[in-house]
Amino acid sequence: MSSKYGIIIYWSEKDNSFLTEVPELAGCMADGETYQEALSNTEVVISEWIETAQSLGRQIPQPKGKLMYA
Repeated sequence: MSSKYGIIIYWSEKDNSFLTEVPELAGCMADGETYQEALSNTEVVISEWIETAQSLGRQIPQPKGKLMYA
């Protein structure tokens, strides 16, 4: 895994898949049929989120490490 952002991953019965959220990157979410697929998809979405923020000239949050609320 290349990013250092915290990732929350959980199973959704409604969606019948694993869902992920990256709390430090607003709106950064992904899903997958397996835990590994969801995690892999999250890495792609994190990269895309950062690329988009850079192209728009927006500040990119620094990873904070351990989440206090997860």
